[in-house]
Amino acid sequence: MVTDPIADYLTRVRNAISAGHKVVDIPASNLKKEITKVLFDQGFIKKYKFVDEKPQGTIKIALKYDNITKQPAILGINRISKPGLRRYAKAGKMPKVLNGLGIAIVSTSKGVITDKEARRLNVGGEVLCYVY
Repeated sequence: MVTDPIADYLTRVRNAISAGHKVVDIPASNLKKEITKVLFDQGFIKKYKFVDEKPQGTIKIALKYDNITKQPAILGINRISKPGLRRYAKAGKMPKVLNGLGIAIVSTSKGVITDKEARRLNVGGEVLCYVY
């Protein structure tokens, strides 16, 4: 049993990138599906597919690399809010990652969105992770 499924998700993506894999399989949950959609919308992953088999299902993520330099699109992905210490931010105090070059993924009452979208909608929430 995994005590922090979001940290497991981020670690699987980080390990796949450092190993140079093109595709990574992750056990699915609704929150992980929403995080995957945000990563796709922001251009950090090439594509994704939800495979619903058995009770849980999996998420297949095709990682994105630069064609010339083979540099991954995700240079860093860090967990911020942990089960032992939750991190929340108000709309006015929403963190900026690398002065706006990266994104913070935030779980709000409007769903799982980026920090920029949370500022635009003027909502706060739990800061799940930083991606840059």
